[in-house]
Amino acid sequence: MKSIKAATYYVHFKQNGYGELNSLIQNEDYSSIFILVDENSLEYCYPKFIPLLETDKRIEIIEIESGEINKNLDTCSGVWNALTELNADRNSLLITLGGGVITDLGGFVAATYKRGIDFVNIPTTLLSMVDASVGGKTGVDLGVLKNQIGLFVNPQIVIIDEDFLTTLNDREYNSGIAEIIKYGLTYDTNLIDYLKTFEKSTINKIIHRSIEIKNEIVLKDPREKGLRKVLNFGHTLGHAIESYFLENNNKDSLTHGEAIAIGMVCESYLSYKVLKLPIEKLIVIKNMISTMYEKVTIQQEDYAAIFELLKHDKKNNNGEVNFVLLNDFEEFKLDCKISNKLLIESIEYYNS
Repeated sequence: MKSIKAATYYVHFKQNGYGELNSLIQNEDYSSIFILVDENSLEYCYPKFIPLLETDKRIEIIEIESGEINKNLDTCSGVWNALTELNADRNSLLITLGGGVITDLGGFVAATYKRGIDFVNIPTTLLSMVDASVGGKTGVDLGVLKNQIGLFVNPQIVIIDEDFLTTLNDREYNSGIAEIIKYGLTYDTNLIDYLKTFEKSTINKIIHRSIEIKNEIVLKDPREKGLRKVLNFGHTLGHAIESYFLENNNKDSLTHGEAIAIGMVCESYLSYKVLKLPIEKLIVIKNMISTMYEKVTIQQEDYAAIFELLKHDKKNNNGEVNFVLLNDFEEFKLDCKISNKLLIESIEYYNS
């Protein structure tokens, strides 16, 4: 696979990526190397990765607990303390090896430790490969509010190795598919066609195209002032639903992709009501998602809490919630205002 040139770095694939990483370590003459993992990537991914790292530099592992619930400042504090205790200096390198929590949190930790040390992202889940690996966003959650604290900062390189996907269960794998569906609906419907017939052994083509799309958007709008907002299709309601299910002890937590899938159905319904997305295309979206993701019932008593969480969405302006909606496949409109009445209708459409 051909490397993709991002703003200040490259996204490399498989063996080419490891060669570039080893060259980076040699050329920059880092004082020490730290590898951030969780218990899953330590067990399943680290043994695949470490033989490919060619260096005589000191290597230390820092492990955090997995899961969105641990993507917070307390965990950051633990990593900062570990770096300090292990004598990391400003010429150290942090390698993030894991899913989106690891890459988001690890990038934020690196960007703020001693006012910034270099980091390299090696995403190991499908979700983090097609989404969190590129774009320069780092950050953590504040309570259940997703990615409220963070920075735009770029890694030195990103390495995509689809061999890590063999470590995922079906639920985590499908979580990443939701982001690919988003790219297909908003930017390139060829991805939807690929998803209808793909096998896991050929996912690399879909990953490469997804990263190309996100990178193209980010290069045009790195700070999410306009076009980059399209990457939030399905995420406005989806993030609120994800946060609500995360904080509610009576609910089973959703993966990011499961929540975004719900959000895409709801926001497609809003697109049908507000922008006249053709009804047959709304049905296509709902059927595609309902066949891939288990149905989650959102109770009427959940609505108020979900709508309250919408107030904290990062696209909001002057207290108004802004949605990305579809005029059609590959045709979108930013900054759409929606009434609570229509929001309720959209959730009831999903529930139906």
